[in-house]
Amino acid sequence: MLSALTLILCCQLAGELITRFAGLPVPGPVAGMVILFTLLAIKGSVPDDIGAVADTLLRHLALLFVPAGVGVMAHMGLLGQDWLPISVALVGSTLATIAVTALVMNRLARAGSSDSAEADNG
Repeated sequence: MLSALTLILCCQLAGELITRFAGLPVPGPVAGMVILFTLLAIKGSVPDDIGAVADTLLRHLALLFVPAGVGVMAHMGLLGQDWLPISVALVGSTLATIAVTALVMNRLARAGSSDSAEADNG
């Protein structure tokens, strides 16, 4: 269990280092998730201990939002000054997410229906 947590945190550290030194506009933890995903894809499966640690982290996910909430409250003055661009970005990104999700689901539904039609015919 400890080795799985260490692997997850090492992937996050590697992502932080890569984004900092390469100057990438991507958060370090996101790059770390890509690294972890790549490692798991190469392995071909998720080991039980990594799955157990990930499930535990997901069960306590709400606690991970506390620092973000504190940061929002600490910078409430800045949010008040730039409320319009922040609101536009929030609404725009939400609409873009909904649109992309709808397109992906539409394509997956079509692919699934064509696969089942071929199975019925074959």
